[in-house]
Amino acid sequence: MSEDYQPFRAPVAGGDLFGGQWRAEPGENAATVLAVHGITASHLTWPWLADRLPDQRVIAPDLRGRARSNALPAPYGLRRHADDLARLLDFLEVERAVVVGHSMGAFVAVWLAHRYPDRVDSLVLVDGGLPIPRDVGIDPLLMLGPAAERLSQTFETEDAYLDFWRRHPAFASDWTPRVANFARYDLDGAAPRLHPSARLAAVAENVMELNGSDGFTEALTGLTVPIDFLRAPRGLQNERTALYDPTAVAGWSASLPNLTAHEVDDVNHYTVVMSNRGADRVARAVHEQILESERTPT
Repeated sequence: MSEDYQPFRAPVAGGDLFGGQWRAEPGENAATVLAVHGITASHLTWPWLADRLPDQRVIAPDLRGRARSNALPAPYGLRRHADDLARLLDFLEVERAVVVGHSMGAFVAVWLAHRYPDRVDSLVLVDGGLPIPRDVGIDPLLMLGPAAERLSQTFETEDAYLDFWRRHPAFASDWTPRVANFARYDLDGAAPRLHPSARLAAVAENVMELNGSDGFTEALTGLTVPIDFLRAPRGLQNERTALYDPTAVAGWSASLPNLTAHEVDDVNHYTVVMSNRGADRVARAVHEQILESERTPT
């Protein structure tokens, strides 16, 4: 990890929220970026982006029920995650932030902006945050593929878990030491029964909330902050069927005047944030949001 990185633990309902931040003391007038990971991930989704924002403070938590925050109790709903993030900003004495959310983290970002509008300058939603229709009678966990399957698996050694990730289609051409660090951090327990850190109950609760139900669609459409939506053209297993259909994204872009949609070339649902080329595009969106905020009178 880089020298400007440091871990944190912040008090929230039921215990402590863990995570890490880059550049805890940035230069004067630097913006703060709050980066929110996906449904089975951790704050180590974000080193690629942090590298590309050298003048900004980047704060990234492990969400409730994931990684080092997996001892926090239920409920694990999206609103609870948003409340945790607001408490985290309080603890770190951050008044406002540009909020970047990947996958489920983008849904959390929307709820944060809805519930705490005075804390959010703008949103960058990365392959998430727009309602995902759910087929009736189909187990929602199936949409996560191997990401959900691994939560019930155990691994005899750290190397066995790294091999699982090396074989993942999303990283076939993008395996790097940084991805290996992400995988190592995800391990919990002790050999020979190591297991992924995300709680299946937390993942199962959150995946049910991604279809826009329970007030989410109304929260999204009621936002007035600038929103950039970045779409990955390939899916969770690097398949050509993406998480978001481009026609559906175009429909949301047409109906929400404050939302601008972008296509990110040559990435899948993971590498849109966990690769250099994906992080380049996400960082560009963040920079543009910051510049626009500086140009707009308050």
